[in-house]
Amino acid sequence: MDETTMDAAPHYRIEGFENQRLCVVPRPQVEAALERPGTRRLTVTDAGFFPAASGHRRQRRNGARETVVLLCVAGSGTVRLGGETHGLSPSACITLPAGAPHEYQASSDDPWTIWWMHVRGTDVAELTGPLLGVTRPLTRLRSLEHVVALFDELVGIMERRLSPAHLLTASGLAWLLLTRIAADSVLPADGSPLERAMRYLESRVDGDISVAELAGMVGLSASHLSALFREATGSGPAAFHTALKMTRARALLDTTTLPVTEIAAAVGYADPLYFSRHFRRVHGVSPTGYRAQHKG
Repeated sequence: MDETTMDAAPHYRIEGFENQRLCVVPRPQVEAALERPGTRRLTVTDAGFFPAASGHRRQRRNGARETVVLLCVAGSGTVRLGGETHGLSPSACITLPAGAPHEYQASSDDPWTIWWMHVRGTDVAELTGPLLGVTRPLTRLRSLEHVVALFDELVGIMERRLSPAHLLTASGLAWLLLTRIAADSVLPADGSPLERAMRYLESRVDGDISVAELAGMVGLSASHLSALFREATGSGPAAFHTALKMTRARALLDTTTLPVTEIAAAVGYADPLYFSRHFRRVHGVSPTGYRAQHKG
């Protein structure tokens, strides 16, 4: 990719794809941003949008200096990374770590439409890797429209100007993008057994159900369902249900004058003393003490 000698303006590739958007930050500005508070942890160096990118192909035998993020919104293509080939179709997002050899190309029959960005900074590896304990490079987004809106705003900011303030704004948007992608990598897909189990528990904060019964409702074994819960939430179904009960209890303490006995019953505790002990174990304070705290 060509570089510009203008320090204050983005560089756009002249040849490319019809209606593409492409912005490259001049490398001296990148290096300056990586020295400034606010952008040294995460700086966007390149970003763009390639619609119906027929013939699009990149091969980097030694990887890129930046971490590369590709989001497919239409069509399809393939990405080869670490000896594995990944297919990209709508809602698929892949992260290519800095320095990792890779190759990607649009399908010849149905070329992809992609949003993409390159990022550098001290926190990039953590944001794109073990943030939520997941190391898979490919994610199926549950919130595609929100991620696309963030990409659109990011590219729009960089198209207008590349002042330190604009690069700081771009950094914030990229942070949101990466954390949204990380969260989507562990959140269950709509209609999946895990999502249905979570929905059921959310609707029954006033009751109890065994893991075996819950697993049977969604067609999984108890061990498999528990493993899915641990991967998505860090704990099992029982702990997830308890957290929901505590959330509801806090809301009732904050927004009503109901006595603790009634709140305990509303979240499935027949014994208010047991509820109070459990609440204190979770929050470090009794329900009455929590209600008395000044908030906001």
